Amino acid sequence: MSSPHILVVDDEPDIRSLLKEILEDEGFEISVAENAGEARDARRHRRPDLILLDIWMPDTDGISLLKEWSDSGHVDVPVIMMSGHGTVETAVEATRLGAYDFIEKPLSIAKLLLTVQRALETADLQRENIGLRKGISPLDDPIGNSAPIRKLRTNAGRIAQHKTAIFITGESGSGKEVIARYIHKQSPRASGPFITVGVAGLARENPDAELFGTEHDGQVTFGSLEQANGGSLFLKDIADMDLNTQARLLSALENESLLRVGGREPVQIDVRVIAATRRDLGDGVAAGTFRDDLYYHLNVVPLNVPSLRDRTEDIDLLIAYYLDYFELNEGLPRREFSSGAKNRLRDYEWPGNVRELKNLVQRLMILGSNEQVSVQEINSALGIRPQADGDLPFPGFELPLREAREKFEKAYLEFQLHALHGSVSKVAERVGIERTHLYRKLRSLGIDPKQIKESSSSA
Repeated sequence: MSSPHILVVDDEPDIRSLLKEILEDEGFEISVAENAGEARDARRHRRPDLILLDIWMPDTDGISLLKEWSDSGHVDVPVIMMSGHGTVETAVEATRLGAYDFIEKPLSIAKLLLTVQRALETADLQRENIGLRKGISPLDDPIGNSAPIRKLRTNAGRIAQHKTAIFITGESGSGKEVIARYIHKQSPRASGPFITVGVAGLARENPDAELFGTEHDGQVTFGSLEQANGGSLFLKDIADMDLNTQARLLSALENESLLRVGGREPVQIDVRVIAATRRDLGDGVAAGTFRDDLYYHLNVVPLNVPSLRDRTEDIDLLIAYYLDYFELNEGLPRREFSSGAKNRLRDYEWPGNVRELKNLVQRLMILGSNEQVSVQEINSALGIRPQADGDLPFPGFELPLREAREKFEKAYLEFQLHALHGSVSKVAERVGIERTHLYRKLRSLGIDPKQIKESSSSA
C-alpha cells in the first residue's frame, strides 16, 4: 500500500530538500516542484493527498496558483500555504480560496507535522461525510454470530491481507458493502481511502469520467480510481458497467495505470478493486454483456454474502444495533420488540434482506406510539393479511384447549431447539422463559434437548 503522497512546492532548494527529507522520514511519499509550472505537471502526473504551497515564487505566486485551481473547481485536496512574508489579508485570501491552513517561515517542524496530520485526518472525515450523504451504510463490520456470518468474517479477514481483486456476490440488501468495508478495515490499506462507486449511477453520456478522471487544457479532474490510490475502490453493481468501460477498467487493473479522459500520458495507480453484484456474471459473460477477461480478473477470490433468511438467529442483534443507531443518530424514540414480534420476524422470508430489516425498524420507531412493538404491528408493517375465516392457522384447533396448548407448545419448543442446535440456554433467552422453568416444561412435554442437539450436530 502506498503512503499519503505530498507535493511540496517551493522555489528555495534548501527548503524543498529539508521538507522532503523530514516528511519521508515520517513515512510520506514526496514529490517536489520549484515553481507553478512544475507544480501543475506534478499534480497532473499524480494526484497528491496534500499540497504544501509556498506563496512567494518567481513566475506565478502561490495565491495565484491556488486561485487557478479554485476557479476551475479542482481544490480537492488539502492545501497548506507557507510564507515568510505573510499578512492577515494574505491568510484570509488563501482560506477563502480553499486553503486548509497557513503557516509562517521559518518553519516549525513540529507545527508543520501536526498541521499535515490534521489536514489528512480532516480530508478523511470529509470523504466519510460525503459517503454518508450518499446513503452509504455506517457499518464496517458484519453484525451477527451465526455460523454463516462467522465463516464469512473469517474468510474476509484472510483475504484482506492480500492485494488481489475481490468479487462479492449476494442478494440485494444482504450487506455486500459492509463486507467490502470490513475487508478494507482489516487490510494493510486500512489507513488509505475507501471509495464507493455505484456503477448503475454513472453518467450515461460519459461513464468513464467519474472512474478515470478528465484532462483538458491543462486542467485535471481526478476520477474515483485516483481518489482511491493507496486504498480500496468498491464497485457496486459491476454487472451494469458498459463494455467500453469494462475494457478500460481491465487495462487499468492489468497495467496498474490509467489514462484520463482527454489525457495523453498514463498515470500510475495502486488500488485494490472490490467488485459486487447481485446478478450471476457467468450469465452476463454467456450473453456477451460482460467481458470474460474482466470477469476472470475480478473473480480470483469470490465471497458470497448469505441472505438474512439463512441467518435468522442474527435478527435480534441486528434489531438491537438499528434501535441504537436510529436513537443516537436520528433522535427517534426507542421502542422494544416483544418476544412474539421477534419470533414473527424470524419466520419472515426477508426478500429485501438486512436493508429491509433496517427500514422496518426505522419505520416502526417513527410511526409507533407504544413503547413495545407488537406482532400486529409487524404483520401490518410487512403487509401480512390475517387469514380468511374458517382457515386454521395450525393443526390442533379441533382439540380441547389443554391438548391444543400442549401440542402447540411442544411443536413450538422443538422448532426453537432445532433452530438453535439444541441449546436450552439460547432457547430460554429467545422465548423469554427462565432456564429452570424451561427444563421443567421440556420434561413435561417429553422433549429431550440432548437428542435434538445430537441430531443437529450430525446433520
